[in-house]
Amino acid sequence: MPIVRIGRIAGQYAKPRSSPTEKVKAEDGTIKEVPSFRGDNVNGLSQNDRQPDPQRLLSAYFYSTTTLNYVRSLLASGFASLNNPRDWSLNHVRSPALRNEFETISSGLADAIDFCRTIGAEPSFVGGAAFERGGSHGVLSDVDLYTSHEGLMLDYEEALTRVLPVPASVLSTQASTSRSTPGQSESSRPPLSRSQSGLGDQTPASTSAPYNTSAHFLWVGDRTRQLDGAHIEYFRGIRNPIGIKVGPSMKPAELVELLDLVNPSREDGKITLITRYGAEKIDAHLAGHIEAVQSSGHPVIWVCDPMHGNTLTSSTGLKTRHFTTIVSEVTSCLRIHTECGSRLGGISLEFTGELNEEGFSVTECLGGSMELSEEQLGLRYQIWHS
Repeated sequence: MPIVRIGRIAGQYAKPRSSPTEKVKAEDGTIKEVPSFRGDNVNGLSQNDRQPDPQRLLSAYFYSTTTLNYVRSLLASGFASLNNPRDWSLNHVRSPALRNEFETISSGLADAIDFCRTIGAEPSFVGGAAFERGGSHGVLSDVDLYTSHEGLMLDYEEALTRVLPVPASVLSTQASTSRSTPGQSESSRPPLSRSQSGLGDQTPASTSAPYNTSAHFLWVGDRTRQLDGAHIEYFRGIRNPIGIKVGPSMKPAELVELLDLVNPSREDGKITLITRYGAEKIDAHLAGHIEAVQSSGHPVIWVCDPMHGNTLTSSTGLKTRHFTTIVSEVTSCLRIHTECGSRLGGISLEFTGELNEEGFSVTECLGGSMELSEEQLGLRYQIWHS
């Protein structure tokens, strides 16, 4: 089964906030109230740099473009190649049992690749060379990587929205779907309203449509999914595949109404529902959401986000999450989907491959292969939570 890789990268420079201001300790020891940090494309992290600056939007565009070019260069150089699994670094793995398990997997993969190379069964081995060494493209040599971020700042997103031709493959799929659903003609489908981008109405039969070009895939967050809000009005007007964060505050009926707004033609692959309940709440909410969507007939892709619903405050005052809790939500999500006759289509994780000399990456999650303790959280704590 093909795997679609989507990275929250090259554009995630805005942060939703529950409060417009926050109280901080000034250099003279007094407590003062300052505007909240809303991400680098709005203001600065320093309490003295909280004035919103429109110039930062241009900087965000520059850094997004630079990041995309860097990712392209990595993929073209064989960064994602599976041809040399024995070279993978396991310095971050402190658990002997996990290290042995990883080494067994990488050794088995290396043996399988050697066998494929011997019999010439993989295209990238034609001529005895992998893609990064001048050979052809292949499933082991390179990958497709798509970009995504939360469509939070509408001024930025609208400026990067363009009317573009709908790919022929998409149009043919739409025509086939329309013929297979005789009870729903093009004229009976509710048209999408004029989006805030000012680019006009979009109907499923159009040969061109508004596309957001700041990312392949955008999602609307839990704080901005109001049915009559500006974000939903914008999202229902773009042709990109979109995601919707679904949490404990989402009512099943509200979810169906939201799907009716953003995907009235019920197009396959258009909507991804990203659930983020927390390990302690998923049993109380996920089944109800699945059943409501199934009853509505809306086609959706379900993705589990086990990161954002499991935050806690450590004894040292840092927001964190435990790796076992993350695994618990994923396990529960799989079980509930199976019980409901549904299918979990993907998982949303946060991670980094950056390591320091001691083998530590960003120290935010407790436990895991690094066996991180609360006392070690401050070593490289670089995450800023909402």
